[in-house]
Amino acid sequence: MPIENERKFVLNEQATGLEAELAAMPGVDCHLLRQAYLDAPGLRIRSLEGDGKTDHVFTYKRTIEGQVVEIETGLSAIDFARLWTQRVETLVKVRYSWGAGRYHWDVDFFKRDDGSTYFAMAEVEMPEGQREPPPLPAFLEAHLLAAAPAFDQRFASKRIADPAHATKLLADIRANGGIV
Repeated sequence: MPIENERKFVLNEQATGLEAELAAMPGVDCHLLRQAYLDAPGLRIRSLEGDGKTDHVFTYKRTIEGQVVEIETGLSAIDFARLWTQRVETLVKVRYSWGAGRYHWDVDFFKRDDGSTYFAMAEVEMPEGQREPPPLPAFLEAHLLAAAPAFDQRFASKRIADPAHATKLLADIRANGGIV
């Protein structure tokens, strides 16, 4: 069973130069993601644009017995377009991804319609069973606002898709000195 085991880190959404720094780093992939949540729990579709191509993915994601099961499969462009008509929440983000030994890192910049960033978050995918995340890469340390508690749904992309929720979450983090 594919178990998702990740930890999230909230970054300063106005991180000057971080997107450019990530884009210039060797071994870092960049994709524009359009993502929609469907009208049934745990179902999501996503298009990933990058390297001159677009991939479409259908995902089932559900917490079962304290573990997050995530199953992803490819989807045709036609089926993606059909399912897009059934969307409930949507989001657009630019994702930078890279591997680091046993870990996989993503940094997501959640975007408004005008292309500006309203929320930024790093996440690390860890081996199943690992409880403690590895140290945040040094170049991200200067941008860290807070480490998100494990399994805290306030930090789920589905919730961050709502800019009002994301703005309130950032204000709470800043008001509490980085404690969430």
